[in-house]
Amino acid sequence: QVQLVESGGGLVQPGGSLRLSCAASGSIFSWYAMGWYRQDPGKQRELVATITTEGNTNYADSVKGRFTISRDNVKNTIYLQMNSLKPEDTAVYYCNAPVGYYEGDYYPGNYWGQGTQVAVSA
Repeated sequence: QVQLVESGGGLVQPGGSLRLSCAASGSIFSWYAMGWYRQDPGKQRELVATITTEGNTNYADSVKGRFTISRDNVKNTIYLQMNSLKPEDTAVYYCNAPVGYYEGDYYPGNYWGQGTQVAVSA
């Protein structure tokens, strides 16, 4: 069983920054590719970023150059540094594991955190 706990969300003005954290239970953390997804009410959940066990990263086009995903295998934690935030980044952000990759597409795993709200507004 894997438990994921997100933190770090909040209200920020456009152009501001936030850093999300996702703490995972269990030593199996280091075996999994991890990811961040987000969902705004009325919209489908979308992939934001992924990171493999080796540290290889992938980003949605909408956040490339602004967001950075990283992981600390000692602390069993992944992070999402979000800079230059825009109102369209407003959503609940979820941590996910294990993220799968098959024929060019990424697929979420069975484990989700409870989500952390990010709101970008003046």
